[in-house]
Amino acid sequence: MEIIIKIIVCFFAGMGAGLGTGFAGMSAAAVISPMLVTFLDIPAYEAVGIALASDVLASAVSAYTYGKNKNLDIKNGLVMMAAVLVFTAVGSYVSSLVPNKTMGSFSVFMTFMLGIKFIVKPVMTTGSAMEALPRLQRIIRSIACGMLIGFICGFVGAGGGMMMLLILTSVLGYELKTAVGTSVFIMAFTALTGSVSHFAISGKPDISALVLCILFTFIWARVAARFANKASPKTLNRAVGIILTVLGAVIMAVNFIS
Repeated sequence: MEIIIKIIVCFFAGMGAGLGTGFAGMSAAAVISPMLVTFLDIPAYEAVGIALASDVLASAVSAYTYGKNKNLDIKNGLVMMAAVLVFTAVGSYVSSLVPNKTMGSFSVFMTFMLGIKFIVKPVMTTGSAMEALPRLQRIIRSIACGMLIGFICGFVGAGGGMMMLLILTSVLGYELKTAVGTSVFIMAFTALTGSVSHFAISGKPDISALVLCILFTFIWARVAARFANKASPKTLNRAVGIILTVLGAVIMAVNFIS
């Protein structure tokens, strides 16, 4: 019975995380962490490590799909990624010193509000808006934002993807598909750094939960990314908004239960 419950919890956690990753570049940890902690009694720090590990393949397959459809900006994304990677490791260490209770809920409200934002005020910018920003200014903004995003992602294993999506569309002027594609490209490396840091500090995780979460998150991220790249900007904005709003509400409910 215990293994059946674990499979069910990991399936729904992976489904939510995969859809969030494929559609919006959302960190899988925002969904997986609170569900593992609440329903499987897995320690919060270990749950974040499992969630970040699940994020690696899901983000990688999403980035590949967006890249194949020419919705990925690797050149500009690498600048932000360098800052994100360094500060993910810093955030991961700091989070090991924080009580379990503080973990897993940091980005929930932001996810919910960002979902409403995409429904009410869709991102309809084009690639030309990003190119209009001077190169030096774009680099400085990318480094500063990457430091903040990396620390948050390493600290709670969540929020990095959402902040990155918001920054890429609002601060750097990306259109939505390219913002999501670039976000998941960066998050694949960020999640790898974060998960390695977590497991190095906390030790061996629950292997069955790890494998199940990685598998289900990967499958649903692939499905979501393929759909997102075929959708019109208006449809994608609405889909991203609905996914984020629903996931935000569900995670808040899960946190309330816990």
